[in-house]
Amino acid sequence: MVDVETQGPQLKADSIGFVDALVIGLAATSPAYSLAAVIGAITAAVGVYAPGALLASFVPMALIATAFLYLNRVDQDCGTTFSWVTRALGPWFGWLGGWAITMTGVLVIGSLADVGVSFTLRTFGADAAADNAWVRMPLAIALILLLTWICILGTDVSARLQNVLILAQVVSLLVFAAVAIAKAVADDSTLDPIDPSWSWLNPFGAGGASLSTALLLGVFAYWGWESAVNLSEETTDGASTPGRAAVWSTLVLLATYVSVAVAVVAYAGPAWLSDNAGEEEFVFAYLSEEVMGGWSWVVLASVATSAIASTQTTIIPASRTGLSMARRHAIPSHFGRIDPRHRTPHVSTWWVAGIAIVWYVGIYQVSANALFDSLTALALLIAFYYALTGIACAVYHRKHLLESPRNLLLIGVGPVAGAVMLLWLLVLSVRDMSDPANSYSGQSWLGVGPPLVIGLGIVLAGVVLMLFWRTRDGRYWQERAGLPDPDVVHGVKAGRADPDGLEG
Repeated sequence: MVDVETQGPQLKADSIGFVDALVIGLAATSPAYSLAAVIGAITAAVGVYAPGALLASFVPMALIATAFLYLNRVDQDCGTTFSWVTRALGPWFGWLGGWAITMTGVLVIGSLADVGVSFTLRTFGADAAADNAWVRMPLAIALILLLTWICILGTDVSARLQNVLILAQVVSLLVFAAVAIAKAVADDSTLDPIDPSWSWLNPFGAGGASLSTALLLGVFAYWGWESAVNLSEETTDGASTPGRAAVWSTLVLLATYVSVAVAVVAYAGPAWLSDNAGEEEFVFAYLSEEVMGGWSWVVLASVATSAIASTQTTIIPASRTGLSMARRHAIPSHFGRIDPRHRTPHVSTWWVAGIAIVWYVGIYQVSANALFDSLTALALLIAFYYALTGIACAVYHRKHLLESPRNLLLIGVGPVAGAVMLLWLLVLSVRDMSDPANSYSGQSWLGVGPPLVIGLGIVLAGVVLMLFWRTRDGRYWQERAGLPDPDVVHGVKAGRADPDGLEG
């Protein structure tokens, strides 16, 4: 078994606590932006059952969050899925899991910065500038560079910024939801209000293919909460705090998403939302003006801060995964360098930001819709590495599953069930993306939709790079799957797992 590279500066331990980790998990999900991006499309698919669809989407997320919780207990590695899948299923799946995490960041960082700049300009009434790509793009690039620099300054600095940003967006969302529901009940809406009903929470109210579409969108909305676990080596009590923060972040997201979904459907009505679903996050901008009147800037600022916060926190898992892969010799060791002053992975962080900027600028030259197509391709990568994590949890703990009903449910059946759901959604994604008509651009690339070409192209590029590096340095591929210390499974706290492999 090969040794993990441990010479030189290490990540700064105990930089953040539970609240900071929880906030980073929420911020990475970008609740205001995610809701703005999907609420119209979900309502178009399932009508008044949009809250139920978001409730159903929460189920696989919660089950996979449990897998993150228990895997983090036995291996506090900032590479999360990469490290865990390597130990459970071997290096080939582990490498591809790490690649998927890194590339999700590359695909989405530019878009998040773009939305953050756009909504910031709209908050201050500069709508014409927000609609001008030549104004927006340089500002988005500058924002990415600024937030990357903040990430390098230290995890504690990043956490303090996120505490302010997440408080602003969650509070504004809940205020928006309360006002919208009150106006809908009082029949004071300018659109087509309807009274809220408990039946809207029925996940299977719509059923059929429309539910599948809504679930795919819901998974995207919840994606990102695991960023807290990527900071396990920098968190106080890294064996338990990050995992608990990840689970609690999904619960906070559930409450926020369902509340806002009920409010939007009640105030606008499903017909109006369906007719305007193609407007994406700008539906939210319009509704904010309708609901909040002169205070609409509060919701616009919420979406802006949400996208800005997520731009920063999305850099974290990608850069930490790069660090983890480098010190295991899965990629060049250069990516594993840590800044001796700030004790953050500065090389991998700058590389993630640089590649994300190149992708953002390059894909935008194809068309603005091509940028949205690249975001749609995220569904493939998200479902893939989340499903791998759920399977890895059960395999990793397989000798302990029958020790108690709790073990069987929480580290066996639950994570595998979540993985199966996500694999099912992965298959549905491939089916839907194969039809060019389902893409934003409506174009055909190689006879299928652009999102499928982008998603499969990234996977293929990963396989090629993996095979190339395997010929250059085979040390990582000498690793073998191992089993955790039984005491850790039984709740006894432990330090970071043995880098040479666990007992078994």
